[in-house]
Amino acid sequence: MAFELWSLFALSALGLACVPGPNSLLALSHGARYGYKKTVWTILGGVSGFFILISVAMFGLGAVLQAKPELMFALQWLGAFYLAWLGLKLWFEDDVNVKSASDAVSVLRRELFKQGYFAALSNPKVLLFFTAFLAQFINPDKPFIPQFLIITVSFLCIEFAVEFGVARLADRVKLMLLANGRIFNQCCGAIFLFLSVMAVVKSFA
Repeated sequence: MAFELWSLFALSALGLACVPGPNSLLALSHGARYGYKKTVWTILGGVSGFFILISVAMFGLGAVLQAKPELMFALQWLGAFYLAWLGLKLWFEDDVNVKSASDAVSVLRRELFKQGYFAALSNPKVLLFFTAFLAQFINPDKPFIPQFLIITVSFLCIEFAVEFGVARLADRVKLMLLANGRIFNQCCGAIFLFLSVMAVVKSFA
C-alpha cells in the first residue's frame, strides 16, 4: 500500500474512531470507575471484536448480511438487547467513590474484556460500513493478504489509542466524579439504553 493511500486511510480511521460509540462510552465509564490501567482490558476486548468485524467484512459476510435482511434483523435485535443490558447494569451500578475505586482490583480482567468485546460486536451494521469503507483502500491488482494486514493492524492501533486516551482522561477527572458518581453512571447507562432503542428502530428501517 502506497504511503499516500495509507495516510488517507489512517486519517479516515482516526475520524471514525473519534465518533462516540458503545466502545468509547465503555472506555469512558470504565476509565472513571476502574482506572485507565484496568480499562486496557476493556479496550483490548473491543479491539478484538473489531478485528472479527473487519475480518468478516473483508472476507464477504457484509455482502451476505445485505442479501439476507432477516439475518441482519436478528443480529440487530441481539445487539440491542446487549446494549440494553449494559445500560441497565450501569444505571444500577454503585456510585463512583473512593471505596469502589480501591476495590476495582477485584474486578475480573476477563469480565472487562468480555464487555468490550461484545460491545464491539453489538452493532451488525458496522459490518456493512466496514465492507464499504475498507473496500475503498484495497487495490485488486495487488496481493490481498498484505493489504488486509496493513489495514487491520493500522485501524486497530488507532482505535486502541483513541479509546486509551478516553480512559486516561476519565481516570484523570475521577475526583470530579466523586460527588456525582451515581449521576455519571446513570448518564452513561441512559446513553446505552438510547443506543439500544435506536438499534431497534433502525432494524425496522
